[in-house]
Amino acid sequence: MLVLSRKKGQSIMIGSDIEISIVDIQGDQIRLGIEAPRNITIHRKEVFEEIIKENKQAASVEVNPELIKSIKIKGIENKKSE
Repeated sequence: MLVLSRKKGQSIMIGSDIEISIVDIQGDQIRLGIEAPRNITIHRKEVFEEIIKENKQAASVEVNPELIKSIKIKGIENKKSE
């Protein structure tokens, strides 16, 4: 892990297109400003970990093949009746 010291108003660059700035320091809290391309997702770590956890749970759900078949048939029937 790279550890850097920065003061309020200073920044670090990650690659050539991500800038992290120290916006404010109050007590033991630091406010960061992050400039990055729109295709880069940015989350607080605890939020990111929750997203990963929920994605794993969703991916592990067993799906009943008969239920899927029934849903497809109902969808086809609904299109025919329109």
